[in-house]
Amino acid sequence: MNINCNGKLIDLSSPKVMGILNLTPDSFYDGGKYSSDILLLDHVEKMLIDGATFIDIGAYSSRPNAQHISEEEELNRLIPILKLIVKEHPEILISVDTFRSKVATESVAIGACMINDISAGSLDTEMFSTMGKLKVPYIIMHMKGTPKTMQVNTNYKDIIHEIIVYFSNKINQLRLLGVNDIIIDVGFGFGKTLDQNYKLLKELSLFKILDLPILTGISRKSMLYKLLETTPENALNATTVANTVALLNGTSILRVHDVKEAVEAIKIVALLKK
Repeated sequence: MNINCNGKLIDLSSPKVMGILNLTPDSFYDGGKYSSDILLLDHVEKMLIDGATFIDIGAYSSRPNAQHISEEEELNRLIPILKLIVKEHPEILISVDTFRSKVATESVAIGACMINDISAGSLDTEMFSTMGKLKVPYIIMHMKGTPKTMQVNTNYKDIIHEIIVYFSNKINQLRLLGVNDIIIDVGFGFGKTLDQNYKLLKELSLFKILDLPILTGISRKSMLYKLLETTPENALNATTVANTVALLNGTSILRVHDVKEAVEAIKIVALLKK
């Protein structure tokens, strides 16, 4: 199972790690942490050295009840940093975490090779047609509502079935528009209760019916630290446990804050699967 990133074929039959770079001051875990270009570039370099295949850059916080920001503010946060990273690391494979078509277009023009959309086109009617033109891999995530409202409605009759139908419809639309490389993300923590999140983790392998790579973004999330009555800062061990379960259930990409530990989990699971 390959995806084409800026002309490079990335083989996802062996799971890969996507390192998170948040440019938001209010992210639930590392908001405002990289206050200078030097700190930011050091962090990117560390993630690459630790084994990240992709770096996912986000300038819009999607944590529950996150503050909405304008497209202009998102671009002002994102574009200078994107240019800086591409200049320092020309070969880097950058994913941009955005639901806005204009942000996606400008990011790919600078050098991003993938778009990660938490809304799967639901928050910008131009996004799908834009992705058809950009011809880059597209991560579509399942979410109910918006980051501000997503925890209000968590009612499902059959959560697995409903999310598979949701993805099937989105995939059909994207295929008609010529989008070749699609990656699915079930959206842990986005419009799901704690029990629903664990049901999705336990039954993640059922999503292989869609025959697409699965991305899992579970790093230091509340489904881990609330269950264990701790904090995001103390949820690294829980993250590794959950990532290991996700890998055993067919995940192709782990989106994480802690790259080294995710790479280690992949190596151990790979040996078990031989």
